[in-house]
Amino acid sequence: MSIKNNPKIMKAWALYDWANSVYSLVITSTIFPIYYSILTTASERSEYVEETGKTIQVPVRHMINIFGRDYQPDAVYGYSLTLSFVIVVLLSPILSSLADTIGNKKSFLQFFCYLGATSCMGLAMFTGMNTVWLGLLFSVTASVGFWGSLVFYNSFLPDIATPDKQDALSAKGYVYGYIGSVILVIICLVLIQVLAKDAEQAKLYTRISFLLTGAWWFGFSQYTFKHLPQFGNVKDQLPKDLVLLNHKNFFKSHKNNGGFFFVLKKNITFYIDIVKESFRELFKVGNHLFRDSNLKYFLSSFFFFSVGMQTIFLMATLFGKSEINLAQDKLIMTLLVIQIEAIIGAIAFSRLSRKIGNKNVISICIVLWIVACLSAYYLNKENPNVEYQFYGVAAIVGLVMGGLQAMSRSTYSKLLPQDGMENTTYFSFYDVLEKLAIILGTFIFATLIEHFNNMRYAALSMTVFFAIGLVLIRFLKVNANNNKANL
Repeated sequence: MSIKNNPKIMKAWALYDWANSVYSLVITSTIFPIYYSILTTASERSEYVEETGKTIQVPVRHMINIFGRDYQPDAVYGYSLTLSFVIVVLLSPILSSLADTIGNKKSFLQFFCYLGATSCMGLAMFTGMNTVWLGLLFSVTASVGFWGSLVFYNSFLPDIATPDKQDALSAKGYVYGYIGSVILVIICLVLIQVLAKDAEQAKLYTRISFLLTGAWWFGFSQYTFKHLPQFGNVKDQLPKDLVLLNHKNFFKSHKNNGGFFFVLKKNITFYIDIVKESFRELFKVGNHLFRDSNLKYFLSSFFFFSVGMQTIFLMATLFGKSEINLAQDKLIMTLLVIQIEAIIGAIAFSRLSRKIGNKNVISICIVLWIVACLSAYYLNKENPNVEYQFYGVAAIVGLVMGGLQAMSRSTYSKLLPQDGMENTTYFSFYDVLEKLAIILGTFIFATLIEHFNNMRYAALSMTVFFAIGLVLIRFLKVNANNNKANL
């Protein structure tokens, strides 16, 4: 069976976006951040605003004590995300090296998928401030599962599609993801806001929503795992009985291979060598990629605009809840509209790239992100029109979110050497770079929240990173004869 441009394989690949994107919307963007904000809010106090002559409600938050010091709960949430990405950055080079060595990157995709799905279900154990650490723990492991799986998922794109198909397939994946996640959020909203009779029942249905999210991710990914092939440069010589990778081998007799402890020693040596080689390979791949001027400017730009884009995406809901004090139903509906806009944006910018090229489409998206950040800074909850201003910012974000994500993934894929067996390592570098950007962004965001006790300055700081990304992407040279479709 032909691998590249095979309709069934491409559909199976794109459907993983349908499966895992519910994590992004339910856990990252909508229901969990709002639930976290509600459970970490002690009360609300009334505050009179002289400019408008109206009284507004201001939330009073529970502080979270860490090693004897109290922290803002939103800052702790930001730091927990930073921790999850540190873990992914440390693991992904090692795991991608293992996948390329053993030839089972689909198995690693499955592992992280199941880690993320079960962690989403584990969030149902977060019921109040006495279990806030469970909420933060499963939030971290769900994040590791989601982002860890994307290292392997993204690396399949150049394996299964030729450059002329990659823009459309990348966008198709995001569109599937946005549609699937919207469907599940609507189901969850019916449970929480229609069927729930009081606040306590609404919290119960929220926890059921976390269970549904994990089940959705686990269930729909099975189609992907059934049809997606294995890839990897399999070495002829591997340690006999990989006991730490195959649990079945762990319990079998190893007498013919020198005994259990000899096999275990060979395994440990193998894994230590893999760890050393993985980071050595990562730096080697980085040096190789940055010797290509187009890849150098793209990856540099990608790093800086990812700082802003991913951080805002991760913290947007807490911004709306904490800074604007937007009602839960209005906030969720706003985020649903953003998702629908993102579908339109992914399709529209994918088609626009055929006319004006990826470089110009990415530049337009970055400019609109800068406009969104500046607008967010000037939002003031004392302004009677702040709700409508927030909707305006959300409209901009929704339009460019899907477009920039899809174009970034496909542009990088088109710039890579074609028909190479190192796609997992190449995309591991891409994902590590993205996670480093998120680590920097979420750390800055959380620190500014803690320092200024609001998110407006944090949002403003992201414009600097977008601006640098915009300058760097303009250095990307377009060569119509490079046989890599239209850049």
